[in-house]
Amino acid sequence: MNARRFDHLDRVIGEIDKIIKTLTVPSRASRTIPDAPAEGELAEAERLNSARLMRVNHSGEVAAQALYQGQALTARDPLVRAAMHQAAAEEIDHLAWCEQRLKELKGQTSLLNPLWYFGSFSIGALAGAFGDRASLGFIAETEKQVESHLRDHVGRLSAKDLRSRAILEQMTHDEVRHGAKAASMGGKALPFPITWAMRATSKLMTRGSYWI
Repeated sequence: MNARRFDHLDRVIGEIDKIIKTLTVPSRASRTIPDAPAEGELAEAERLNSARLMRVNHSGEVAAQALYQGQALTARDPLVRAAMHQAAAEEIDHLAWCEQRLKELKGQTSLLNPLWYFGSFSIGALAGAFGDRASLGFIAETEKQVESHLRDHVGRLSAKDLRSRAILEQMTHDEVRHGAKAASMGGKALPFPITWAMRATSKLMTRGSYWI
C-alpha cells in the first residue's frame, strides 16, 4: 500500500486543528518546567506585576505558534517547513510553562490572544510567501527581538520571583538558539522598515496583553 501524500488542503486542515488546540486546549510541555530555589513570598503588587509580565510572555508564545505555523504553511522547501514545525513544537514548552506559572500567580491569559494569533498567522504566511530565505530571516529577527524583550522582563521581575526568572532565562536561551538556526539555514537580513514595523507590532501586543 502506498503511503498517503499530504497536499495543500491537508496542510490547511492540519493548521486549523493546531489553531483550535493552541487557543482552547491547555498546552503540555515535553520538558519539565525550569527549577528555581525556594522564593520569598511575593507582596500583592509584586505578584500582580509578575502575573502581568507572564501573561505578556504567554501571548508572545501564542503569537510564536501562529508565526511558525503560518510560515510552515507557505514554505517551499520541505526542510524549511520541517524546521518551522520543529521550532513550533519546542516553543510549546514555553507556552505550557507560562500557563503553569500564570496559574501559580493566580493570573489569567490574555483575552486578546485570538487577535494576536490570527494576526501573527497572517504575517507568518505572508513572510513565507516571499520565499524561504526571507521567511528564515524573519524568524531570526523575531527571535532577536524576543530575546531583548525577555531580558527586559527579567529585569522587571521582583528579586524574590525566582521561579518566573528561571522560566524566562530558559526561554531566552531557547530563542537565541532558534534565531541562530534560522540564520544558519540561509535567513537574509530584513530591511529597516520591516524590522521597525515588527517592533511596533510587538509593543502593541505587549501593552495590550499586560492589561487585558
